[in-house]
Amino acid sequence: MRSEMQTAASNSAALAASRQAASARAAAAAWPYGRTLYLVLNIAILVFLLAPIAIVAVFALNPTPFIQFPPVGVSLRWFEKFFASRDFMHALGFSLEVAVLTTVSATMLGACAALALARGNLPGTRLIVATMLSPLMLPAILTGLALFQTYVLLDVGRPTWGLVGGHTLVTLPYVVRTTLAVLHNFDTRLEEAARNLGASPLRTFFEVTLPLIKPGVIAGAIFAFIVSFDQFPVSLFLVSPGNETLPVTLFNYLKFDLDGTIGAASVVSIVLAFVVVIGLDRTVGLRSYVKL
Repeated sequence: MRSEMQTAASNSAALAASRQAASARAAAAAWPYGRTLYLVLNIAILVFLLAPIAIVAVFALNPTPFIQFPPVGVSLRWFEKFFASRDFMHALGFSLEVAVLTTVSATMLGACAALALARGNLPGTRLIVATMLSPLMLPAILTGLALFQTYVLLDVGRPTWGLVGGHTLVTLPYVVRTTLAVLHNFDTRLEEAARNLGASPLRTFFEVTLPLIKPGVIAGAIFAFIVSFDQFPVSLFLVSPGNETLPVTLFNYLKFDLDGTIGAASVVSIVLAFVVVIGLDRTVGLRSYVKL
């Protein structure tokens, strides 16, 4: 009896599998161009996302002071003008300084906050997480205006540390979110094993916990640097005359002139973001954490 039941079950499974294969073949026969359409759609989306970058690059390399397509030639005159400008170079250096300071502060605060939220058993954890992620949901221009009014009420002016604090506020959610995502699947038994083998809490953190959560921390740091470097709404309210970031300097430049210098500055910003990612890949090894 048992053998007959097993035979019947296997026959029913085989019948179901054959029906599924037949339905798949029927679907493929009914729509033979499905894979082609899928590839075309993905390529179209990719082109749509990369088209603005291509237009900016053409604008930066075009010898004419206006966008012309197809381009009449290739020239580096706008890059020469950008790098020869004292205002642009000062703004570029100041933006890099603010971005580095913001990345360091946001990474340290965000990683510590994520660990506290994941391990601390704090009351109202969901409310705390929602509060820390709220800058992502609020318009950045409102955040900048609120910070500006706060600094005015405190009578502190618009110092560099105030600008770094504003950038840290809007970049902190990225570090918290990416670190929490890694901690969600973290095996705490590894820490317990290290503690049982005699490791101190500090040594356990630096030799066990930190290497395992490093992918989330590094990803958050990359986001923090890029967002801070290109941050405009918050910087518009918090920069002081003579210490303007590159986006604010470009905005002021657009008030009086529009030429390929804007495109050259944009290309430089894109290349810097790309260099940061490649540099981290070479030094830290992002490919060991992310399967491309």
